[in-house]
Amino acid sequence: MGQVKGFLKYERAKTGYRPVAERIHDFAEFELPLTPDALYQQAARCMDCGIPFCHGVGCPLANCIPDINEFVYAGHWQEACDYLHSTNNFPEITGRVCPAPCEAACTLSINDEPVTIRQIEYQIVERGFAEGWIRPQPFDKVRAGSAAHDTGKRVAVIGSGPAGLAVAQQLARAGHNVAVFEKDERAGGVLRYGIPDFKLAKHVIDRRLKQLAAEGVQFQTGVNVGQDISARYLRKMFDCICLTMGAGQPRDLNVQGRGYENIIFAMEYLTSQNRICSGEPASTGSLSGDESDIITAKNKVVAVIGGGDTGSDCVGTARRQGAKQIYQLEILPKPPDTRPPDTPWPTWPRIMRTSSSHQEGCE
Repeated sequence: MGQVKGFLKYERAKTGYRPVAERIHDFAEFELPLTPDALYQQAARCMDCGIPFCHGVGCPLANCIPDINEFVYAGHWQEACDYLHSTNNFPEITGRVCPAPCEAACTLSINDEPVTIRQIEYQIVERGFAEGWIRPQPFDKVRAGSAAHDTGKRVAVIGSGPAGLAVAQQLARAGHNVAVFEKDERAGGVLRYGIPDFKLAKHVIDRRLKQLAAEGVQFQTGVNVGQDISARYLRKMFDCICLTMGAGQPRDLNVQGRGYENIIFAMEYLTSQNRICSGEPASTGSLSGDESDIITAKNKVVAVIGGGDTGSDCVGTARRQGAKQIYQLEILPKPPDTRPPDTPWPTWPRIMRTSSSHQEGCE
């Protein structure tokens, strides 16, 4: 295990951010990595619990968190990188945008601050890319020396978001011929067009797409399945079809005044700005694409309906666009500041949460 009683010697290190006055003027990532010494200390805080609730209860991917922390504490970064990838196809993405339920399930969370698991994950994979440890793993190299062979099976994956990309990578490494169909011009789904650049820079996605392409995954973008090609065609040409389109239907509100033009869905708004950041046409949905139709909050008073992550992303985007004032409305009553009895450890606590976007100016 890590350092004996390291959790008594070191406190939790807070993740740093770029200054508000600086970051609201651009869409670059705002989070600052911990120093190597701070990261070592955080890995030392891990108690290598007999029952690792962070791994078994908190992490939806079942990342082997205590083992990964031990590798980092011992300075075995490449082993940590390999172990992390054994359960997580894209830890550089979860290391940036995951809400870290593993930290809520950390045993230290019972009466102390948890290990900074998400930050450790983020820095492991970034170091892996920097050192060249993360390389394409095409089928013949993954199964080198075994009797396995290419299956000859063709699989169509519809949708190139995180689920579609993970499915495509696993299937290609198993020896299948995989084609990913994406209705937008570029692959990435919600990672590219939904999550703002200040939380997830798009070069991070492109870096992984190159790896998938080198592993044999084929990408067909600008193809709207059901319109450009039929389900009959897919059934005829492929042995299996995986549907990974995500949740594209927004929740609407049937209230008086809903039809006004200045009321838009969050994904229309976020997608428009993400396209601008990437140098693509800003049009989405029914927008014509003319410059006059670009959705912007500049010099406007903005109301964001919904208090979750998507609402927070809209707040941060509106602030960077130069909104005059921003309000965020949430239907539920304000939760407590500390963990209440109805969500005991190691469950995800029902507490008041704010994000970096709220720190930038929002009521």
